Amino acid sequence: MTPGTGAATRPRNRKQLIIESAGPVFSERGYHAASMEEIAARVGITAAALYRHFPNKYALFAECADGMVERLVGALDGVPPEASLAEVLGALVRVTVEYRASGGLYRWEARYLNDADRSRVRGKFAQVVERVTVAVRREHPLPLEGLRTAAALGVIGSVTTHHTSLAQRRLEEVLLSAALRVAATGPVSGGHVRSADLPALPVPRTRRAEILAAAIPLFARDGFADVTSGQIAKAVGLAPSALYRHYSGKVDILVAACMQAAGILAQAVDQNLHGVADPHEAVHALAATYVAYSFEYTALTSVAMAEIPGLPPDARRPLALAQREHIAVWEQQLLLARPELAPRKARVLVHAGLGVVVEAARAVRWEDTPDHRNAVTALIVAALGL
Repeated sequence: MTPGTGAATRPRNRKQLIIESAGPVFSERGYHAASMEEIAARVGITAAALYRHFPNKYALFAECADGMVERLVGALDGVPPEASLAEVLGALVRVTVEYRASGGLYRWEARYLNDADRSRVRGKFAQVVERVTVAVRREHPLPLEGLRTAAALGVIGSVTTHHTSLAQRRLEEVLLSAALRVAATGPVSGGHVRSADLPALPVPRTRRAEILAAAIPLFARDGFADVTSGQIAKAVGLAPSALYRHYSGKVDILVAACMQAAGILAQAVDQNLHGVADPHEAVHALAATYVAYSFEYTALTSVAMAEIPGLPPDARRPLALAQREHIAVWEQQLLLARPELAPRKARVLVHAGLGVVVEAARAVRWEDTPDHRNAVTALIVAALGL
């Protein structure tokens, strides 16, 4: 049709619109649960039109993951080399807040990239880490600069894991201040950090429990979608069909793993807060407990963090409730320790503290030592402003 006949014109930036619409879908649903149909609907086109731009879901996913980290690189390209740490981190905060709905792409979902694409994304993110590390080293020449850099980035990235709303400028200020505190926090001696006791993992005394215990490390290593029922059955010496006498499907095993993680964490919190009356001590106890839990049960926690978004809504609901209950305990104690905080700001800071654990623990490859536990606990407390 010629112009003026009423025919719809194709936007020149449609490919970019697709990428921007797809990022939140992949981040919210997970790579495998996301559908091209939902992405097309968000753009306002048909799935057939979507395939004219991307041959398959993986190609779109890889483009989104690359685009997300490219935004971080681009944000720092506009910051002069001699810029302050606040300017460097501020640039990252602004772009992360702007695209917070797509943040899961580089925090968890990037593991589904093939080797070449993953290497490219990691290479670009390494540029971001190096730029921040240089600024941290220049302004705060203390030990553990790599850990402090990772923790500061964890604070910033935490905004992609929740939906707590603040005015954009206020949200940016809260994240930047917390990241700067973390970057300036030096190591502490073991005597200055509260230790935490953890409940033991339940001994698998039934076949159902054995299946769950075998599945968790497989899910953590390969991702839920790539683990087959046959692999799980083989790990416990069963025929694949025999699994269904204990679980109705693989999703039910994943739900059981996530519920086990939530239960152990709740028990650990109750155990370590028992008899603690001072809110400052309570926050320190919560931080030490979460660090100990994360380092002790690495496979279980990584499965729970990474796989919940891909679960069906009915299965996800009780897990989301358990998460909210855990955050509420932190928020209550932080508000008692810092009564000047508004509840939403306190909630953002709690998520920032938890984000410290994810990135700092990755930076030390989850090597469980007293020094690492102490250092990460201190970084959480710094993020919270205590």
